[in-house]
Amino acid sequence: MLTLADIEHEAVAALLARYGLRLERVADGMPIPGSYWGECEAGLIGSTVHARGDTPVHSLLHEACHLIVLPPERRAAVHTDATDSIEEEDAVCILQALLGDALPGVGRARVLADMDAWGYTFRLGSAAAYFEHDSDAAWRWLQARGLVELPARTLALPVPAPC
Repeated sequence: MLTLADIEHEAVAALLARYGLRLERVADGMPIPGSYWGECEAGLIGSTVHARGDTPVHSLLHEACHLIVLPPERRAAVHTDATDSIEEEDAVCILQALLGDALPGVGRARVLADMDAWGYTFRLGSAAAYFEHDSDAAWRWLQARGLVELPARTLALPVPAPC
């Protein structure tokens, strides 16, 4: 599982900043504020994503995407649990894979594989199968919010190119 320690912290911070978010690096061994799952999983408080070196990249991106899909005025109220919306959860799974492409040394294939290794479950058996064949409603949900372009199925907002 790819972790924050395996990639450039600055690249992640820069990517999140483009969406008005902040990455807060938590010291190794310390509890992660705002973590829904506990352990090494990323946490959310307001517009800040909290993560340690052992936080899986897919977890960090997933939690960040919950904030990205919210209007900035709603982000301030987020603490630990971002949503109870199935539609948002599905859309966030797509968006996190797309953002993986914007990080050097990550890419969507790695994000999707790590989602499977973590235990995400999808009707078609894998995150990649969901992304490619079973996610039309999620893509439309993201498009309605101006986050992706269809039919190209790419990010609508500019993200930094991988180094």
